[in-house]
Order: sequence, then C-alpha cells, then structure tokens
Amino acid sequence: MAKEKKGVRLENISKIYKDPKTKKNFYAVHDVSLDIEPGSFVTLLGPSGCGKTTTLRMIAGFESPDEGEIYLGGEPINALTPNKRDTAMVFQSYALLPHYNIFDNVAYGLKLRKMDPAVIKEKVTNILKLVGLEGMEARMTNQLSGGQQQRVALARALVIEPGVLLFDEPLSNLDAKLRVTMRTEIRRIQQEAGITAVYVTHDQSEAMAISDKIIIMEKGVIAQMGTPQEIYYHPKSEFVADFIGEANFLKGKLTSVSGSEGTVDIGGNAVKVVDLKDRHEGDECTLVLRPEGAVVADKGQLPCEVILSCFMGNYQNYHVMVGDDLVKITDFNPKNKKIYNVGDRAFVAFDPASVHVL
Repeated sequence: MAKEKKGVRLENISKIYKDPKTKKNFYAVHDVSLDIEPGSFVTLLGPSGCGKTTTLRMIAGFESPDEGEIYLGGEPINALTPNKRDTAMVFQSYALLPHYNIFDNVAYGLKLRKMDPAVIKEKVTNILKLVGLEGMEARMTNQLSGGQQQRVALARALVIEPGVLLFDEPLSNLDAKLRVTMRTEIRRIQQEAGITAVYVTHDQSEAMAISDKIIIMEKGVIAQMGTPQEIYYHPKSEFVADFIGEANFLKGKLTSVSGSEGTVDIGGNAVKVVDLKDRHEGDECTLVLRPEGAVVADKGQLPCEVILSCFMGNYQNYHVMVGDDLVKITDFNPKNKKIYNVGDRAFVAFDPASVHVL
C-alpha cells in the first residue's frame, strides 16, 4: 500500500513546558531515543501525563522538540511542517467533515494534491474495500456508527499512502466490544498495507493485542521497550509489571545463589527462583508473580489463607493472604478441580520459571 516503508528514529528528544501554576519549566518528554523499524506496529503506552501523546505530536509535527532530532526514513524532519512530512494521523475525535459523504471525506487529501479524478476514484474505491466500507461511498458521515466513522478516518489517512501512520487513542470513544473488533481490524489493515504505525493508548490490553513492540513511558522517559511477551514476562520495574497486566509483588531476600538459580526467603519460606542475572546472596529482591502463574493447592511454596473464592466461568478467582501480603490468583478451567473456600488454609504453588525477580 505505502510507496515506501519508512522507519522513525528519535535521537535524544525532549519537550519542555511551563507549569501554569508554578511558572517553572518541566520536561514533558526527556531525552527519549528510539528506533522504529519500517513496516512495524509500535505502541506508546502509559498513564495520563507520561509524555506518549506529546511524543506522537512531535513525530507528526504538531509540536516541535526543544532538544534532539527526529528522522523519518533517514531524513531529518524537525524543520518540516505537518503537511510536508510523509505521515498521516488518525485522531481520537475522527475529525471527519460532516457535510461530506464517505467518498468525499476519504478523497479530501487526494483532491488537495490535485490528482486526476479517475485516479482519485480508483484509490478511494480500493481503500474503502480494504477497510470494509465498499458500496457505502454516498452515505453521509452523520449516518454512520462510531466504528464506521473510525473506518472512514482510517481510510482517509491510508489513501494518501503515507510512509508512517500515526494513531492518537483512536478507539477511546467506542464501546468495549467495538474497541476489540476495531483494534483487530486496525492491525489487519496495517499488516495488509505493510505500513509503519505508531499508536498511542493508555489501554494495556489494546497495546498487547496489536503491537510488534511496546514502549512504556513514565514521567516523560522510556521505562521499558520490547515485544509484548518481553515486557509482560520480564518487566524491568514494579511500575512496568503493574502497568502491563496484573501482578503480585512478594518482597524477600536471596539466601543462596548458584549461577542463574537461587533461593529467596519470603516470610521464612524458602522459594526457588531461576533466571537470575547479576544477583548476589543477601540481596533484597521482589518476586513478580502473575495471577495466572500460580494456583491454590494442598502443597506449595507459600502457606496462605483464602479470603475470596469466586467462580467466574472459565476461571476461579482467588484472593489469598500470604502473611500480610495479598496475592491474587486466576485458576483457569476450574471444572473438576478442588475449589477452596473462604477461610481455608492452603498453599500458593507455582513453577519457579513463572516468577520474575526484580
């Protein structure tokens, strides 16, 4: 679909704003460097105020970096206005033209480029087929559902064949079920078009579902970047582990280390751990245990008391107390398994490979 697959490179990018209350300058984005490969789908993820939208707007040209340089396909673009950059943005609000029908909304950018009407018709027809709106060219945008409006906005961005497609929380105005459908569609279309995509969201499940790589931002800096699997199973901090999915944190001390294996003391209980790196006996540490990585059992590593036991259909949801620590457990496919009730004493059991040591 795209004329050329282009990557995006940020070198030591910073954006400084002035706090309206204190009148002091602060970094909304601070010294961010990243390399987005051509044809990949990369998501900037993080809580409100972390700098993800500011970073996207700097790539688009709506904001100018105060420090650093942005490259698009190897070309420095800091000095280029948004319309001179080989990018297209899909906005949260869709930004459709209300008095135009679907065809004219999608064709708008091509008409600005003064393309031949026959070429415009062919390009618009092809792109509407790609986004599943063929045959609806004459329909007005106020007659469309939220999902259809999102598809029009996506078609309008794709039809100009940008090197990079930018998304600013495009699904936040849709209901939960439609969001799941549309995120799958966006991923399908991006892969079919072979276009580089940079996507901003605060929804971690959305990021996990569509991304080749996720960049988690915290207070204007990159907390971690990697594949969804790398970030989920090997978070570099409690912030990342807690933000991407649900996690239990168990504080302990390494009592023995042998190569990449060791033993952690948690409340007087010896817990075997694996995949240790640069750790020494006596180090304080935190175990990250995902709810689906453990079960409640008659035998296990950590004695516990059940304080919540709730049947959820495809899983049994447990909350247990391990000493003074609350541990959440998601036990999938509970049929024909022993169900523990509130007040029962049992153990938290898990494979050492399911635990990540911070």
